[in-house]
Amino acid sequence: MTYTLKNITAALIVACVMPSMASAQCFADYKAKQTSGDLRLHYGVIELADMYCVDQSLAAGQVQTRIARDGWTLLRIMSFFDSNMLDNKQADAGEYFLRY
Repeated sequence: MTYTLKNITAALIVACVMPSMASAQCFADYKAKQTSGDLRLHYGVIELADMYCVDQSLAAGQVQTRIARDGWTLLRIMSFFDSNMLDNKQADAGEYFLRY
């Protein structure tokens, strides 16, 4: 088997990313809108794999994909945090706490 730099690089990326997916929990809070009919807004909290919590654009893509199934559009990611902050966010997020 011939190993190329591309194959080795891909293997290293997978080796680095896979363990992090099973490590500490990562959460993000976000704001979203729904414009079918009257404008509706919501604030939510979502759990993400660690690999998404290192970059706003990666997280935004993941959040948008999940909330879109109910017709929501992501406005912005507010912040990333760990499970220690969950209790502080639950009341504000209401029905959108860990919904997606």
